[in-house]
Amino acid sequence: MGNKVFIVIPAFNEEATIGSVVQNLRKKGYSSIVVVDDGSSDDTLSVAKNNGARVVAHRLNRGQGAALQTGMDYAVLEGADIIVTFDADGQHDPSEIKEMISPILKGEAEVSLGSRFLSKQSNVPFFKKLVLKGGVLFTYLTTGMLLSDTHNGFRAFSRKAARELRITQDRMEHASEIIEQIRIKHLKHKEVPVTIRYTEYSRKKGQSPLEAARIAFRILLRKIMT
Repeated sequence: MGNKVFIVIPAFNEEATIGSVVQNLRKKGYSSIVVVDDGSSDDTLSVAKNNGARVVAHRLNRGQGAALQTGMDYAVLEGADIIVTFDADGQHDPSEIKEMISPILKGEAEVSLGSRFLSKQSNVPFFKKLVLKGGVLFTYLTTGMLLSDTHNGFRAFSRKAARELRITQDRMEHASEIIEQIRIKHLKHKEVPVTIRYTEYSRKKGQSPLEAARIAFRILLRKIMT
């Protein structure tokens, strides 16, 4: 493959999983792996580096949105043609990256968005599914974009898209902001089926319904104020 594919992984206190995530990506042939250590208090930074990742560090915890923007900026500066964002908790499958970047390589899209609801192997827990479907409706009402999965961290961006998108929402509001910017900037996008591996660890690290409600409130408040 002539295209330089960079994998960007935002990570905060993920020492338990980041090593295996990086190793599994390397086994699939991906060498340009950028872990953005978002002010972790554990050994995330050293574990990621010892397993072969490039590490960019925030001194303070700024949030997943900020970590993604830092990683994407770094990848663009390093000459990335395609940037894949990938979770640090082991939920995503490296073998699905080829399908994720395929629409970009074929010129069908500038952005690929992973959807767990398009996968034949969808195993989303019932309550999690309700929360996510609520997020789909909320995103449609606030951005006008109708997607099947709006809060999936498995995405791919062309170099052009990565340079045009600017994530200004440092924390979890960034997911809705990315979708809104795709619409505003008229970037061609495509949803791609992906599987999510739910483990006891990832469930503990996941977003609670209360936090989801807080995010929705902050997004609405920002729209009212602007």
